[in-house]
Amino acid sequence: MKCPKCQYISFDNGERCRNCGYDFSLVLDTPADDLPIQNGSEPIGPLPDLSLNVTPNLPLFTAPGDPDAPLVTSSANPRAPLSVRRTAPAAPRPRPRRDPRVDAAAAPRLALDTAEFPIVAARQPAAKPAPAASVEPVAEDMSAAAPIGARLIAGLIDLVLVGAIDLTVVYFTLKLCDLTFDQALTLPMAPLLSFLALLDGGYLATFVAASGQTIGKMAAGLRVVSAGDGAPMRDRVTFGQAAIRAAAYLASALPAGLGFLPVFIGQERRALHDRLADTRVVKA
Repeated sequence: MKCPKCQYISFDNGERCRNCGYDFSLVLDTPADDLPIQNGSEPIGPLPDLSLNVTPNLPLFTAPGDPDAPLVTSSANPRAPLSVRRTAPAAPRPRPRRDPRVDAAAAPRLALDTAEFPIVAARQPAAKPAPAASVEPVAEDMSAAAPIGARLIAGLIDLVLVGAIDLTVVYFTLKLCDLTFDQALTLPMAPLLSFLALLDGGYLATFVAASGQTIGKMAAGLRVVSAGDGAPMRDRVTFGQAAIRAAAYLASALPAGLGFLPVFIGQERRALHDRLADTRVVKA
């Protein structure tokens, strides 16, 4: 049911609209429109067939007068010709190229052109360079060598650092094995000592190859440089020299520390490990 007031559509029959409450009894009943399907004037029976005898008025169905005449013919009046025809522009005629030699001969010449002396001056032979003076090798300044006190301080600092590192490694190794320091000798000595030697040598070699200074030499103001033939005083140490120098510490320390004796009594103050690695210690 559709409410005539609010146009609400519902599917139940009631006296009032469920949306607005309008009373359906107030609506006037209007008769529904009757739309008849037939009005009585229609022919009874099937639709009549179309006659095929009637020719429709179409161009394709009209019979021409002459069956041989073409379907498309041209117009009787031909197309008028163009009154004006434009011709293609003529190509420009090439100009003859003049000989510059003829122009130069015909042009008036200045007195400068007929002068007896040449315009370009003759080249003078280049002077021979003076022979380079022989460069005499400069003797190394021995005053730049590291003093004994600074080397002792640097060695003491490096020894304390290396000992602290080794002690830390041993402490954590004992903790992992659940042992005490009194039981340290029960550990396998060969792999432990090999690891500590590799760790200490890596400390000495890496610092010297990177900057020429260990932490102790940084604190003492010293530097390790190369001392090869022709090498300057401040030449950087290679990693090979640094590795040999770190390994040669063992050779200097084994015979009761006699390898360190040249530091105190030698003129160059080069220890045994310095000579084996071809290095020297100078002031930074």
